[in-house]
Amino acid sequence: MAAAPPGEQHGRMDRRTLLSREDVASDLDGTGFRHDGERLTAEFRTADFASAVRLLDTVAVEADGMNHHPDVSLGWGRVEFDLQSHDVGGVTSRDVALALRIAEIAGEQGAAAH
Repeated sequence: MAAAPPGEQHGRMDRRTLLSREDVASDLDGTGFRHDGERLTAEFRTADFASAVRLLDTVAVEADGMNHHPDVSLGWGRVEFDLQSHDVGGVTSRDVALALRIAEIAGEQGAAAH
């Protein structure tokens, strides 16, 4: 049997259901993302500014495809992501799914969670 999608274990199938730190802890383990009570946040370090832009560009395409868009901060060798489902004012399975995809992309591009 396949595992439930992130944030949808234990019957949490509604994409508008707010998820607590405890709800998402195992999903986020090893991703660099943390649940601060209202959002998921992570910072990824890259070799230089150009690689930070490439990471952000790849994430932007994925986020558009998921119709879920993070707030970002871009600097030399770093990209910070801030995920929140603004329509419900907190973290939902949409944020967890995007966080997992961002962490995967970062790993593929050699970016390290900070």
